[in-house]
Amino acid sequence: MRESRAAVEEVLRSGAAVYGINTGFGKLSDVRIPDDALVHLQENLVRSHCCGLGLPLTLEEVRVMILLRANVLAIGCSGARVEVAEALLDLLRQDVIPVVPSQGSVGASGDLAPLAHLALTLLGEGEAFFNGERMTSAQALQRAGLRPLQLQAKEGLALLNGTQAMTAVGGISLVRAQRVVELADVAGAMTLEALLGTPAAFDPRIHELRPHAGQSASAARLRSLIEGSEIRESHRYSDPRVQDAYSLRCMPQVHGAVRDALAYATRTLEIETGSATDNPLVLKNSDGGFDIVSGGNFHGAPVAAALDFATLALTDLMGIAERRVDRMVNPDLSEGLPPFLTREAGVGSGFMIAHVTVAALLNEGRSLSFPASVDNTPTSGGKEDHVSMGMTSALKLRRVVANAEYVVAIELMSAAQGLDYRLPLRPLPALQRAKAMVREIVPPLERDRVLATDIEALAAHIREGKLDELLR
Repeated sequence: MRESRAAVEEVLRSGAAVYGINTGFGKLSDVRIPDDALVHLQENLVRSHCCGLGLPLTLEEVRVMILLRANVLAIGCSGARVEVAEALLDLLRQDVIPVVPSQGSVGASGDLAPLAHLALTLLGEGEAFFNGERMTSAQALQRAGLRPLQLQAKEGLALLNGTQAMTAVGGISLVRAQRVVELADVAGAMTLEALLGTPAAFDPRIHELRPHAGQSASAARLRSLIEGSEIRESHRYSDPRVQDAYSLRCMPQVHGAVRDALAYATRTLEIETGSATDNPLVLKNSDGGFDIVSGGNFHGAPVAAALDFATLALTDLMGIAERRVDRMVNPDLSEGLPPFLTREAGVGSGFMIAHVTVAALLNEGRSLSFPASVDNTPTSGGKEDHVSMGMTSALKLRRVVANAEYVVAIELMSAAQGLDYRLPLRPLPALQRAKAMVREIVPPLERDRVLATDIEALAAHIREGKLDELLR
């Protein structure tokens, strides 16, 4: 960092015009800025880019943004002083979290508006949370014993160029999504048992002939949860059905495809979190000196495409789960389970509207699955003529993950209810434990009650990782 900073200061001494150091930005990059206005230039850059709108990002998301941006500077190619990265880390140490609006980024030159709102707090302007309480940034810094930072040449730009908002929101969402797809295997296995299905389609010989990693993993997981259970053995030799419906039989293929999509997105974001996404970059040359080179590492295309892929994959996961929930509540398909999983069918509606809720959540997921990354609206007077829309991709994924958590919660509830009706026959111990954990949160449905409270409670346990024991 010190070497790259020295290179920036050498440019200032030489008087050469270099983008981001002593020029304007975007369409104004041809405008040379006098030396006595360079500090003002950086401050204006931060203030002018604070055009974010809408609900703020969560404190967790902004914490990740701060850490990722500090890491970009620490790579040593941004030309910022060490003090700038330390100032970001001080925000984390003292729990000063900037208020960062969620809307306003097109994902190139990175997440300009969100990162500007983050940088604004370093200047002692805008708003921040201190110990969870919202106030002015000046008040937050004062209470934390921190001083506002005065930016030097290049440092405002070094704080703003990059993909850290979309990566933070997308990364946290991917962690939640991975949990969802693992729980979907558990929920699907419970459903298959409740519907007296067969694990024949999980035979490893089938999946060896089509060795996608996710498919093989899901098949192995499902097989371990079902094969040899009391419920399975009760109809192994007397079942007149030749094969199960796709929503049961094709779980390895569909769940596995989602696993693979999330694995791809995760690899992409792991690369992104360790990358220099600034512009221009201060690069060592073969002579032992430095070149300051303008490039496009701030462009969010890799992240945007990966997050869009994850979104449509999770929507497909919701789609197959919806079919399974329907099979449990639909008396024409439920293999002898009570209509809508209630003994009071007619007087009571049981899980009828829980399935309707799944359908509504799925429709929203499908509406959000159009990829934001294929859209483009040129900005900055045509200079930035192709943008990634990656922040939109991240926010859509976040919404779809939340919906998927609800859908898995509803399938777990429905399947637990279905398994109650198969007693005294029981599934294998792993599914008995899964059912018991559901029952700690959601009691059996003896008669109609408000299910929204149960769904919210179970989804919260999923979101907070309290059901992770089922993933081991």
